[in-house]
Amino acid sequence: MPVARNEALLREVLNLPLEERADVAAELLASLESVPTAEAEEIEREWAAEVKRRARRVMAGVPWEEVKLNVRSRLR
Repeated sequence: MPVARNEALLREVLNLPLEERADVAAELLASLESVPTAEAEEIEREWAAEVKRRARRVMAGVPWEEVKLNVRSRLR
């Protein structure tokens, strides 16, 4: 696929509503993995839920300090 077409496609996808972008992201991620179908579907559902959760937090304006604390606590 030519670079210009890829860039146009990316711009189009980035203009989709949040939920639709999350669905596209999940589909792309699933296409990169060679996992049995049932397992891939479960992974896709989980990633879609995670992407939506993260996007909602970003859209809600969660303060950066809170995000850093949350990440650090998860890494311990």
